[in-house]
Amino acid sequence: MKFIVPYAVFIIPILVGILIQAVKFVLYSLKHGWDIRYAFTHGHMPSAHTAFAISLMTSIGFYEGIHTGTFAVAVALAFLIIDDATRLRMHLGDQGRYLNMLIEQLNINEKQFPRLKERMGHRVSEVIVGGIAGFVLTFIFIQILR
Repeated sequence: MKFIVPYAVFIIPILVGILIQAVKFVLYSLKHGWDIRYAFTHGHMPSAHTAFAISLMTSIGFYEGIHTGTFAVAVALAFLIIDDATRLRMHLGDQGRYLNMLIEQLNINEKQFPRLKERMGHRVSEVIVGGIAGFVLTFIFIQILR
């Protein structure tokens, strides 16, 4: 395990991101049926992007220190990722919903204009759960590697 420790600051967030994406795949598949395409789905519970960003920020804070430029960059990156996961992608979903309604009202051929995905972003609860899971899993992995 000692050979991992120098790289733990980056290996831990990758593991956390993969684990959270696997959890999301299982939860989504239990609800909607098994399909391998769900392994790469956007949105839904929990947010793997948020878990990765919080994990990266936490591991950098632990291994490099919270008073470093690296930690400041990790905080800024986490903010951008979380903002994108919630606000920006929700606007894209709204646009998809409005375009789908317009196509339906105008009786346009749906084969020519297929339905757009209406749910692309995360709900706030999904982001919070992803952030908490990212922090907790990172803390557990750090303790295992100590």
